[in-house]
Amino acid sequence: MRKKNTAGVATAIWTISAALGLIAVPAIAKDVVKIAFIGPLTGGVSSIGLGGRNSADLAVRVRNADPKSKYTYQLVVQDDECKPNVGVQVATKVAADNSIIAGVTHFCSAVAMGTVGVYNRFGMPAVVWGAVLPDITYGNNFKEIHRINGTMVNQSEVSAKFMTGLGYKKWAIIHDTTDYGKGHNKYFSENLKKDGGTVVATFGVTADQQDFSSELTKIRELKPDVVYFGGLTPLGVRIRTQMEKLGIKAEFQGTSGIKSDAYIQGMSKELAEGSVAFLEGAPWEKLPGGLAFTAKYQQQKFGEPPEAYGPFAYAAANLIMDAIEKVGPDRKKVRDVLNATKDVDTIIGKVTFDDHRQNIVPLVTKYVVEDGKWAIWEDSSYGKGTRKLPGL
Repeated sequence: MRKKNTAGVATAIWTISAALGLIAVPAIAKDVVKIAFIGPLTGGVSSIGLGGRNSADLAVRVRNADPKSKYTYQLVVQDDECKPNVGVQVATKVAADNSIIAGVTHFCSAVAMGTVGVYNRFGMPAVVWGAVLPDITYGNNFKEIHRINGTMVNQSEVSAKFMTGLGYKKWAIIHDTTDYGKGHNKYFSENLKKDGGTVVATFGVTADQQDFSSELTKIRELKPDVVYFGGLTPLGVRIRTQMEKLGIKAEFQGTSGIKSDAYIQGMSKELAEGSVAFLEGAPWEKLPGGLAFTAKYQQQKFGEPPEAYGPFAYAAANLIMDAIEKVGPDRKKVRDVLNATKDVDTIIGKVTFDDHRQNIVPLVTKYVVEDGKWAIWEDSSYGKGTRKLPGL
């Protein structure tokens, strides 16, 4: 009888203490929801892909640490190798898995173009985090395809006007022969002519080409003020290095494809000095959310930096998880919420999708390599007028 009374009193005390929060009550397990990240984790632009993966992973970690979150999120990571055929394979694998609700997808434009039909066919929402070819969003009317970064149209308009505004007049253009490179050549050339610049020569080269002595020798004879490069970091490093060997002193202007730490690391900081690149979106380094992102990223001790497009991957993952929190893990409902995105605050600024689910990017940020690091133009010695780019 005494044992029964003791047990009853203990039970009563435990119940009251738990109600008052004096004893930890096991948390109710949340449902697990999967989202995907797809990018180039191996190959020449793997630094960008790894930075994007880490950034999407950071978004998931932060969300899972939030007690207000309705779900526990799991990131399913796939390597597209920046190759269209591989991209289609992994996109199909992810999209066919109905337990994966949506994806943060692709840096390379050729891969993104090859996979849009896959996501549409399987009805899986995808938010592109880095690829800039306009046709990814504007080439079809696939309601599953969204893009949080801008396009090469935005980038080309700003870069042409900025460079002609500095006083440059003559350009030689080298671009890779992928859709990415050809697109940059098209839009930059059109804007350059509109702004009063002259193209003295244009060369298309393959992404795996090693020797550019033929193209660069002709460029040296033409004496352009600027060599414009439309391509990705590995190719840009080779071209810039061989320009120096041939004594070409023209300014080196690249697309967002070279805006990576790997570009500077691929040669000496002295050789990279003064190179310029352009990136869609507000300078996230100056936004309050961007500073918080940097601090959280450093705390996680990832093995690689976020690189230029990491903040876009982080913002894309958060858009997806916000939609899931709102309507649950349902692909169609999540797609509809994403389609209606308007004036959403993110670490890259406001995000609003137009009728083709393309983020309306309000500005493009200008960068220059200064003392071994990419600097926002306005904050650099070049922007302040205490240093001069070649030819000025």
